[in-house]
Amino acid sequence: MKIVIAGAGEVGSHLAKLLSREEQDIILIDKDADKLAAIDANYNLMTMTGSPMSFHVLKDAGVEHCDLFIAVTPFETNNVIAASVAKSLGAHKTVARIDNYEFMEREHAEFFSRMGVNKLIYPEYLAAKEIMTSLERTWVRTWFEIHNGELIVVGVKIRDANAELCGMQLKQLAMQQHFFHVAAIRRSHETIIPRGDDIIRLNDILYFTTTRDHLDSIREMCGKRQEEIKKVLIMGGSRIAIRLVALGGSKYKFKIIDIDRAQCEKLCERCAGARIVHGDARDIDTLIEEGIDDMDAFIALTDSSETNILASLSAKEHGVSKTIAEVEDLQFISAAENLNIGTVINKKLLASSNIFQILLDTDSSSSKFMALADADVAEIEVKPKSKITKAPVKDLNLSRDMTIAGLIRDGKGMLVSGNTLIQPGDRVVVFCLAGAIHKIERLFG
Repeated sequence: MKIVIAGAGEVGSHLAKLLSREEQDIILIDKDADKLAAIDANYNLMTMTGSPMSFHVLKDAGVEHCDLFIAVTPFETNNVIAASVAKSLGAHKTVARIDNYEFMEREHAEFFSRMGVNKLIYPEYLAAKEIMTSLERTWVRTWFEIHNGELIVVGVKIRDANAELCGMQLKQLAMQQHFFHVAAIRRSHETIIPRGDDIIRLNDILYFTTTRDHLDSIREMCGKRQEEIKKVLIMGGSRIAIRLVALGGSKYKFKIIDIDRAQCEKLCERCAGARIVHGDARDIDTLIEEGIDDMDAFIALTDSSETNILASLSAKEHGVSKTIAEVEDLQFISAAENLNIGTVINKKLLASSNIFQILLDTDSSSSKFMALADADVAEIEVKPKSKITKAPVKDLNLSRDMTIAGLIRDGKGMLVSGNTLIQPGDRVVVFCLAGAIHKIERLFG
């Protein structure tokens, strides 16, 4: 697949690095030659210096033959124009990153389609939706639903040494329980695709695939409880905070603390349902004064990953049951997950998940894709005569860096055993380590 990416900023460079591992034909365009040089030296891709809005530059990049054009510069106008130009030159699909929620509204979809933009990505909106999910389900680190909830993937951290699962071998667990599949384990700084001999340890993050009626059993086995969230304190009046208040203002009582007075004035206009406080939430006295001890949830959304992590730890020390931290520096994610700070949000991973969904060449209206720090989860439709239908799962000789976690058949979710024979038309949930997507595509192609 030929992919052209416009913009070597945080999202573009991260996406280019991910895709270069998948043996895709990648061209990365940016005006900043220094940014491109740093990426070009370490990854399997081509770079081109120039404006992504230039017909001449895009023609030289070969966009008329590209399967996907992705515009993720810091400026939404440039992204929309670049995607429109690329489409006019022959790009098959185009994606543009935006910063304006108004563009996402349904009545404007036809306008962008006429301009040649097939899909809009708004990372801050994706992050706000992820936070809403975390507030609604406090006992999980990660949650997403497949096929209208027929299958559910949850990530849960084992923090209680007395939890039923702690210390058990997976093969022992499989002999006792058959209503879930442990598809991956996040341990310290790595993600493991587990086998029967693996033992569940304290502080592991387990990724379960299950059905909705067994969620309470998993929660109890992990030693967790569901907390009711009403009052939420947000540190940092970012675009994520604004979208979050818009999404959950009728359900939660939000208070936003921001150090910038001018930003506070804007927040008063845009977040009518929230209380806005001008102050420095890094100061513990400010947090105490604003009632941190009485809050059900604390969300840190400043521009600094370190500040968000430390503030969340402080909130935990003051008894806040649910904390969420935006951690945009990828090198800090593993450290953050190992600390007692609850849920970690990263816009780059969320945006990449949405774009990867297109790469799987599935129906974007019903497929799912989630990128973890160093692993991926995909729902893929099984095509007729694909390799994965030739034998039961136990005889497929699957690579150790992937596992089949479940499937949807005739609209119903079901778990997979070694004797399961996958059929054309099934929608299969696959966990794989980063870099293994091309192996999955060969199985399903």
